[in-house]
Amino acid sequence: MTPSDDIRLDFRRGEQVGLDEAVLCAHKPLPHLLEIARQARASGRGMLFTRLSPEQQAALVAQVEGPWDCCAVSRTAVLGAPHPLRGEGRVAVVAAGTSDAQVAHEALRTLAFAGEKATSVVDVGVAGLWRLLDRLEDIRRHPVVIVVAGMDAALPTVVGGLVGSALVAVPTSVGYGVAEGGHAALHSMLSSCAQGVPVMNIDNGFGAACAALRILRAADRLAGR
Repeated sequence: MTPSDDIRLDFRRGEQVGLDEAVLCAHKPLPHLLEIARQARASGRGMLFTRLSPEQQAALVAQVEGPWDCCAVSRTAVLGAPHPLRGEGRVAVVAAGTSDAQVAHEALRTLAFAGEKATSVVDVGVAGLWRLLDRLEDIRRHPVVIVVAGMDAALPTVVGGLVGSALVAVPTSVGYGVAEGGHAALHSMLSSCAQGVPVMNIDNGFGAACAALRILRAADRLAGR
């Protein structure tokens, strides 16, 4: 069998649900990733690759003709052209600390690939609450807010009590002892007393961005756009 025998890319997904297929690179053999990239390039469509190791990224860029847009922080790469950016920025990605940067940037890159501008609000964790309050009005102007936090993950509850936007919470695997691995953050977010805050899986910035995109697409349909 060849790598192509194991691959069937879903180029109809964007038409079906409004979200393009993306490629989760973790645990995929390099020959499969190379074949996926070649098929995507041949189709003329842009494709987002997530959770790339440095070795995978180097091999893809070296062996598959671009253009490539790679980001080491988020461990993502875009092959070909993303969707054109909309004029307005409708999503804020709010991160508790710089240790949450990988997950926050994964969300930002996913939104950008889909053509949605986003505002990055970083290092506003509840241990220094004044930092969040300084950015509160900026956050409030966005109809959708993604909140990324590890440790005790109190930030989504605080933001959820101050901001009326649609919220999506993402626990990260940042922390010491029982917090390490993100389960404490996940349980904290699931136990939040803030109303109506959906919670993604641990470190799933991509999933949070897709949830935000679904909300925005639904709003666009209601508005007849």
